[in-house]
Amino acid sequence: MKKFLKYASLLSVVVLMAACQDFLDVNEDPNNPVSVSPDLVLPTAQVYTANVMHNNRYLNNLGNMMMYNWSQSDGYAWYPDEFKYNVTSSFYQQIFNYSYSNTLKMYHVLDQLDSTYSYYRAIGKIMKAYHFQLLVDCYGNIPYSEALKRSGEATPKYDDAKTIYEDLVVQLTDAIRLINEGENAKVPGADDAIFGGDMSKWKKFANSVKLRILIRQSSMSGRETYLKEQFNIIASEGSGYITADVGVNPGYTNIENQQNPFWDTFGKDVSGTETMNNKATCATDYILTFLTGTNDPRIDRIYEKPSDGHLGVPQGLLDYDTPVVDAYVPEKVSNIGPGILKGANQNAIIYTLAESYFNQAEAHFRGLITTGDDAKTLYQKGIQASFDYLGATGAQAYYSQVKNLVGWDASANKLQAIITQKWIALNGLTAEQSWFDYNRTGFPAGLPISRLASTNDRPVRLFYPAGEYSSNGENVPAQPNAFTEKIFWGK
Repeated sequence: MKKFLKYASLLSVVVLMAACQDFLDVNEDPNNPVSVSPDLVLPTAQVYTANVMHNNRYLNNLGNMMMYNWSQSDGYAWYPDEFKYNVTSSFYQQIFNYSYSNTLKMYHVLDQLDSTYSYYRAIGKIMKAYHFQLLVDCYGNIPYSEALKRSGEATPKYDDAKTIYEDLVVQLTDAIRLINEGENAKVPGADDAIFGGDMSKWKKFANSVKLRILIRQSSMSGRETYLKEQFNIIASEGSGYITADVGVNPGYTNIENQQNPFWDTFGKDVSGTETMNNKATCATDYILTFLTGTNDPRIDRIYEKPSDGHLGVPQGLLDYDTPVVDAYVPEKVSNIGPGILKGANQNAIIYTLAESYFNQAEAHFRGLITTGDDAKTLYQKGIQASFDYLGATGAQAYYSQVKNLVGWDASANKLQAIITQKWIALNGLTAEQSWFDYNRTGFPAGLPISRLASTNDRPVRLFYPAGEYSSNGENVPAQPNAFTEKIFWGK
């Protein structure tokens, strides 16, 4: 707890230092910030990572709404823009703004350090790649090569999304090199709120981020040779992929302003009172029907089970009194469940083990990886990892069913089974990844749209935020259609 208090109190100090550097570095290279202790920057950056993933109306929230996981209880008008797919320059603009002004800024400070801090620099590179991919997947072309230079380039150009993707792979490979060559470097410890300074785990995470980047491109024509080359580099490096769920935890606890951000938003306040978001947010009817129809024991962990049984609400429902008055009040619907909302001190998940297994399963299925476990084994490991995180039992009995999209052998379309099971596993955790998968593959198939939608399907990207047009208008690309112009990997 003392550790958390230390970092929490220093958080604003570091931000102010970063914000004030332009006034202090008259004789400094704008790419090399004024000296700031890395052990203060790192936990600050990682807290920002947790926030951009799990604060109210950030990435995970967006994914759960786009993928029809969440709806709205009676008595609330919580998600009007989401239900209308009202994508404008203000819709979820905080993802772009917060990533650049907070998260990436801090990791960039680490990436500019000298060889004494090569481990910190490697972490900065890995996490920059993690966040830049998220931005590309939401927006397409974004500021990259000229971004994060402060006064050195206040109006950065927008780089091609595919070119950024390729450079992210290069940066991740370089991060692993820095770790391998950093024998005499200062080793992070308690200030590393993700892996506690275990650099072997950072290498596995770098490979797992690279896996995510590569598999996102696996539906594209003409990329097979490149992808195989990169997977061979991962295999030759030898560290492999993550072996546990990856989360941020600087010492979250049930104290004001120190709770896990997801719990703070969707769980309970420090007095134990359910938040308004907790009461307002519930399951959709579709996801409950799907989980029930596949005999999925995870249903009671992903969603809270009311005394009268599970009940979901269609997105965009207007007449809550049909067929029964007060049928959809918070006490009667399936709100976010105990496998997702574990407590104020829970980790802020940024990459699940289940996703890693499913990504590997897809790579094997497509012939991009030919060694190690086969696609079926990896698929089943992904399901098991999801059960384990949620605290559910009966994974083997579940995936042994002769049922389409559940049992591997019983599934006619293996890719559809992989993506569908990943959708279930990421529900409530990192659901934005399922939105990207849907935009790439069209799976899970048959996913409904909101009743208030004026389009035939959900959006495939976000609009550039309004502030970019006022501060960097000459460089902002013409805004692509949010419903028809997919990110490069989905075309």
